[in-house]
Amino acid sequence: MKGIVVFCGSSAGADPKFAQDAHELGAAMAKQGIDLVYGGAKIGIMGKVAQGALENGGKVIGVIPEFLKRKEVYHDGLSDLIITQNMHDRKLRMHELSDGIIMLPGGFGTLEEFFEMLTWAQLGLHPYPIAVLNTNGFYDELLQMLAKMVEKGFVKAENLNAILVDTNVDALLDKMKAFQPLPRPQWMTKEQI
Repeated sequence: MKGIVVFCGSSAGADPKFAQDAHELGAAMAKQGIDLVYGGAKIGIMGKVAQGALENGGKVIGVIPEFLKRKEVYHDGLSDLIITQNMHDRKLRMHELSDGIIMLPGGFGTLEEFFEMLTWAQLGLHPYPIAVLNTNGFYDELLQMLAKMVEKGFVKAENLNAILVDTNVDALLDKMKAFQPLPRPQWMTKEQI
């Protein structure tokens, strides 16, 4: 894997383990030669994942919309900082720079970014592994809700099962490297994409 986009909170959260795991993930990616693509902020969990990668010689690409850069929350020590016009362009650019997705603890924005990439995978728009680092069970209830969507007939089991989940950074990265993409849905043709 060349690059992984990490979606996570711009807040630190209430559990110190969130920041610890974010830093550990950035460090592990750097040591494995995987570029970190993330939201470009210097604060919260976002800042910790970037710090972990940078401290271990990793390449860190921040992608931030102009309005957030003006608020001076951006990290000025990155390998590269890409400024986009808006949030939509930001997600598209992050996707273009990566071949894997990891979600760490975060809020509404983190979930929105994760679910858009998950939806694109379900539609066959990308073949990349999508993973959740479930620090201290942070996403347990969300994963239960996703299982309920399968049970109630709104999500196919194979799409849910394609989400890689672990509480250990190295184990999660190993799962991503071994990931086999789902076949493109038969009802999708190239003309429809």
